[in-house]
Amino acid sequence: MNQQIYVNLPVRDLARSRAFFSALGYSFNPQFSNEQGACMVISDDIYVMLLTEPFCQTFTSKPLADARKTTEVLICLSCASRAEVDQLVAKARAAGGTVPRASQDHGFMYQHGFEDLDGHIWELAYMDMAACPATPAQA
Repeated sequence: MNQQIYVNLPVRDLARSRAFFSALGYSFNPQFSNEQGACMVISDDIYVMLLTEPFCQTFTSKPLADARKTTEVLICLSCASRAEVDQLVAKARAAGGTVPRASQDHGFMYQHGFEDLDGHIWELAYMDMAACPATPAQA
């Protein structure tokens, strides 16, 4: 079995967050979703648990970070193409997210991103491995 990752993110309004990520094309696993949390499916091995702030607080004794004011995590997802990066950013903007930075083109890697409704930062990257600079071991 492949190892899976579950990223847990606190959200203020679960219904609004579900609508936002649905507009980006993500689905939710109803088996692990209820009024306190929603299991967003990124891929077969990557999931994001959108948890209401009060429910998320039950998992830690530390205060929850306000992602609108501080950065608690940077989530980076790979994309299959530059076009996919740009399409996801455009969908996020149209669904109410913000786009605080311009895209970055490093030749072999193209990056852009958005902030969701709660201020969590989602970086998107396409990497052209054929154009990737050689490391000393490869030279």
